[in-house]
Amino acid sequence: MLKVGLTGGMACGKSTVGEMFVQLGAHLIQADLIGHQLMLPGQSVYEEVVRHFGPQILNADRTIHRAQLAEAAFGGDGKPSRIEELNCIVHPAVIRHQEQWMEEVGRADPHAIAIVEAALILESHTADRFDKLIVVTCDEEQRAERFARRQKLDMDAARAEVRRRMAAQLPDSEKIKAADFVIDNSGPLEATERQVREVWRKMNGATVSS
Repeated sequence: MLKVGLTGGMACGKSTVGEMFVQLGAHLIQADLIGHQLMLPGQSVYEEVVRHFGPQILNADRTIHRAQLAEAAFGGDGKPSRIEELNCIVHPAVIRHQEQWMEEVGRADPHAIAIVEAALILESHTADRFDKLIVVTCDEEQRAERFARRQKLDMDAARAEVRRRMAAQLPDSEKIKAADFVIDNSGPLEATERQVREVWRKMNGATVSS
């Protein structure tokens, strides 16, 4: 089985690229979705996050208000960043879940390509868990446009939020240095699809040769 990390900066299109790989036959798990599940009431990660960041991050139904948590974690307006504190709570549990998932995929299909989509693979120093690393890139204005659409923000607010969150991540130039494959998602989807198919072809060659 080939273990693949899929990463890139926020709003670069990682999920879009991941779904393209799924259409070609890959197995995919998303760290964001794992994190969402682990932060549901009753989970140990939920309890730790609330203990560290306080009840002000909760909705009326006691679920975590993700925007409020992001505000508390990323800082700004004179408040210090606490993103490392949040990552230390969430990342170990997410990584354990990913490892269990990859083991299950490998048992079911020893020739599978198992892809973990996660924004902070390099920042969390977990790239060595993977056989191959794919980095998705796009330009800063496209990130802001996509984030504005997703969060229903105006462009100025989206640009500011993208810059604030990207400050907690390595720049694309550093991610690219560590990548086995780079997919530029700046152009039309057809161009991204062509790159995905080429990377898929090469990864299948890697599984055969291994």
